Amino acid sequence: MQKFNFDHLTPDFMWQALLSIGVRAESGLLALNSYENRVYQFSDENQQRYVVKFYRPQRWSDAQLLEEHALALELVEAEVPVVAPLVINGTTLHQYQGSYFTLFPSVGGRQFEVDNLGQLESLGRYLGRLHQVSLSDSFIHRPTMDLNEYLYQSREQLQNNSAIPRHLENAFFGDLDVLISAIESQWPNDVVIGRLHGDCHPGNILWRNDAPVIVDLDDARNGPAIQDIWMLLNGERADKMMQLDILLEEYQQYCDFDNNQLKLIEPLRGLRLVYYMAWLNRRWQDPAFPLAFPWFGEDKYWEGQVLAFKEQIALLNEPPLTLAPQW
Repeated sequence: MQKFNFDHLTPDFMWQALLSIGVRAESGLLALNSYENRVYQFSDENQQRYVVKFYRPQRWSDAQLLEEHALALELVEAEVPVVAPLVINGTTLHQYQGSYFTLFPSVGGRQFEVDNLGQLESLGRYLGRLHQVSLSDSFIHRPTMDLNEYLYQSREQLQNNSAIPRHLENAFFGDLDVLISAIESQWPNDVVIGRLHGDCHPGNILWRNDAPVIVDLDDARNGPAIQDIWMLLNGERADKMMQLDILLEEYQQYCDFDNNQLKLIEPLRGLRLVYYMAWLNRRWQDPAFPLAFPWFGEDKYWEGQVLAFKEQIALLNEPPLTLAPQW
């Protein structure tokens, strides 16, 4: 586990960091919901609202952060509604006393409604435009989604986790290994990859001026296009198939989609399931995590994960989702 916290981020430290790039915070420095990094909203002397993100050390390299920023700026240039970092003094990445940070415009909006079919149609169009730009190239410095990082490294981390109740260890790792084998058997070697948002769930989408605004490319990486689509599906199988039809009909007005990638939805869901609990374990020494996720150390949580493994294995054994026939 990485033993690190953000205790040095006092209001005075942040004020001085912003002043070092010529920005004077006059009010705010209100903490926003973020665990991996630390994010604050504030207003400057002209009542202009901003968001400043202080990055977790040693998570991404300078080159990886700048690649994320470059993609966001490229998308904005193509009129794709994403929130991109501001270029100040010729760069988007700044450093103050060893801490890296970036400034963004503060963008308001309502929560994206996953069950609103009109909003889903609009999002499909904008995701198609996003991928039209992003999938035209691949990241050089940022990683590619693979089984090693998401499954094998995560399993090793969980193996060293004393929080797993001893009486559940055999069942937990037995079912985890079955899940890993099921994902391995369905993971292709020839999937087409490109630059992705990487974490395109409804919480990273705002609804503003009758259109979606996509935020937080912090997890951007190379991977298959379906990774930016499957987390928007919810409900029963019939619901998900209808949502897929709506999303992809609009998406394909701007970007081609390989229907073979539908077979990756459940393997990708399995990867996220394992990676998420390993992420919590990896960050547990950050004081924000026990406060935000107190259930992580409880027997009930780990019993639930054993059940989640079984449910995901069952989903992997079902036929993949399909699109409605086109007439």
